[in-house]
Amino acid sequence: MMSGETLFGSPELRESYELCGNVTRQSHAPLWRASELLPAPVRPHMHAVLGFALRTDAIADRGGTTAERERRLARWYSAVREGLRSGDSGHPVLRAFVDTVWRWDLDRAVIEELLGALEADCAGPPVFETFQDQRRHLRAVTGASFELWSPLVGLRTPEVLALTSLLGEAGQVVDEFEDLPEDLAAGRCYLPRADLRALGLEVSDLVRGERPGALAELVRMQLDRWKVLLEQASSVTGMAEREYQPFLHVLVLGAHLQFDEIALRRERVFTQGLEPLVSVDGVSRRPVWAHAQLDTVPEHVAVIMDGNRRWASEQGRPASWGHQAGQWSAMRLVNAALRLGVRHLTFYAFSTDNWTRSQDELDALFEIMGDAMARGGAEWLHGLGVRVRWCGRRDRIDPSLASALTMLESMTSNNNTLTLTACVDYGGREELVEAARALAAEAATGAIRPGDIGPADLDRNMYAPGLPDVDLLIRTSGEQRISNFLPWHLAYAEMVFDPTPWPGFGLEQLREAITVYAGRQRRFGGTLPGPARPVEPARPVEPAQGRPVPGPGKS
Repeated sequence: MMSGETLFGSPELRESYELCGNVTRQSHAPLWRASELLPAPVRPHMHAVLGFALRTDAIADRGGTTAERERRLARWYSAVREGLRSGDSGHPVLRAFVDTVWRWDLDRAVIEELLGALEADCAGPPVFETFQDQRRHLRAVTGASFELWSPLVGLRTPEVLALTSLLGEAGQVVDEFEDLPEDLAAGRCYLPRADLRALGLEVSDLVRGERPGALAELVRMQLDRWKVLLEQASSVTGMAEREYQPFLHVLVLGAHLQFDEIALRRERVFTQGLEPLVSVDGVSRRPVWAHAQLDTVPEHVAVIMDGNRRWASEQGRPASWGHQAGQWSAMRLVNAALRLGVRHLTFYAFSTDNWTRSQDELDALFEIMGDAMARGGAEWLHGLGVRVRWCGRRDRIDPSLASALTMLESMTSNNNTLTLTACVDYGGREELVEAARALAAEAATGAIRPGDIGPADLDRNMYAPGLPDVDLLIRTSGEQRISNFLPWHLAYAEMVFDPTPWPGFGLEQLREAITVYAGRQRRFGGTLPGPARPVEPARPVEPAQGRPVPGPGKS
């Protein structure tokens, strides 16, 4: 391994890179945490670009009169241009930035575009007449900085650079919603005026939070546009080499989660704003959203995640593309379930019938699952207080994936905010057969009398003992069957079949499914709505010679 001096050339340059990392960490914790997923040789250079952009933005926003800010920016820009010309700088942030630009041959025209946009913004808050005006500004301010660092992660073609820029625009929209109350109080409104006029709104209505119906519609208009654009930008993740994909995926996931949060807050975002997704210290746990406006929330939601391959095919992409998108959709839905108050969430991730797929697809699917846990997913779930359980056979899955799932179970075993059950190599009939075999073995040894066997005895021999009955089953992509999924636990479940392919399923679809669930009367075979049937307690297993024989896949 090379020392810092060998890698950077001098102790001063190494310290400059470290300073840029600290600037990024303190100024934009989500970006800093995402950059930690990059390969170590690339990470300092990403910090240099991000630190430069954040420092430049801070200079433009710092207090004082317009003339004072313009003078500060002019001095800063002069130092930037001189450093880029000479290849060095006496300013510690610029020293690392200039070194990165020279080493990676970054596009200097993009740097000029970024500087010019911030200079115009400093002269006076921009007023956007149309959505196109807003996008031009976002492109110049943040899209340009995202395009600038794209070569660091191997993205250089015009098509890919445009997508990276679009991802930056979406990220800037998130930042503006986070700062919305503060900006409005300072007389800055970054929303298109045409949208306000269409709803009969004035900026003063946004400041006071009045006319909630119109404000909620204004939020919906923004999200409808930006979610479409974010979906387009998301495709950039599959265009990068695998070692860079986790970084890009986290950026996309973070934007999606914040858009979901805006959808929850609706008109309240104008007066309450939006806290950043993560802090410098780690993931921020958000309590159940008190204003979810849901009369009844199911305790246990199970999801058949269908449509990954069809979604990918519609976009002219391989099946692995859809599985990758589906993996991150699962993480988005975990966050949505937490915010809506669901306590148990179960995913049908891989069935016993899926073994008939091609070996290439299976290899890609298992690699995607493993990557999601190894590159930040496990820590993210643990930080949210999620307990993870594996439901399924454990003797056929790729050993590295099986080890990762087992370690994740152990890591999160004491968490209690939400229980996430991943059904991997799961088949409902096979589960019942194995439970029956285990009970038969107990009866053969005299550990239990056949006449005493009850539902609770069968439950304790399931793959995930104690898994509660499913209240709501959701299947995506329009199919209307349960496909051998949790037949024991679905006995009294309400079912919702959503036409949305799994990669497009998110908080809004989950909330709609829960709304449908809340409108149904669950009678459990009786004449009046009421709670579920009383559960028969498990009988203790009587000691006997020998040990009951566990079924295959049990541990």
